[in-house]
Amino acid sequence: MYQDLIEFWFSEEASKHWFNSTKAFDRALLEAHEQTWLDAKQARLDHWQQSAVGSLALVILLDQLPLNMFRGQAKSFATESQSRDVARAAIAKVFDQELPASRKAFLYMPFMHSEELDDQALAVRLFDQPGLENNHRFARHHYGIIERFGRFPHRNKILGRESTDAEIEYLNSKQGFQG
Repeated sequence: MYQDLIEFWFSEEASKHWFNSTKAFDRALLEAHEQTWLDAKQARLDHWQQSAVGSLALVILLDQLPLNMFRGQAKSFATESQSRDVARAAIAKVFDQELPASRKAFLYMPFMHSEELDDQALAVRLFDQPGLENNHRFARHHYGIIERFGRFPHRNKILGRESTDAEIEYLNSKQGFQG
């Protein structure tokens, strides 16, 4: 089952939407993968962690898909912590070394999505390797946001958090990331 998710996620059609999604793509993901995501959230798919590819599929399911499926909702971040746990376990088993750079990037992505500075520092270290240079640039950028604000200001509204004046100024600037 996880092989189907991997084939889909790395297909030419899906990869066009990785960082530039559409409402139609997000809706299609929700219709096709919501139940699988719920299963993963409830630890029913933990057995996928027995291989590098299975671990990667579980990370994508817990980290990437909810950002699309539940865009603009607090629920989109509901399984981020689980995705980091799966990624840490995969790295401890050296599964990341079995993956090509393009796939390895998605195994590391949960650390870039974390609002914990230690996770951000780990992301910067993990992405500092050949084939991941572009991701490394983004990891450094994300680290800088967390170092400065202690959180991602673009999540404040979604999560019901009050933005500081500095965060509002940042979000309204050219450097501001809207999510």
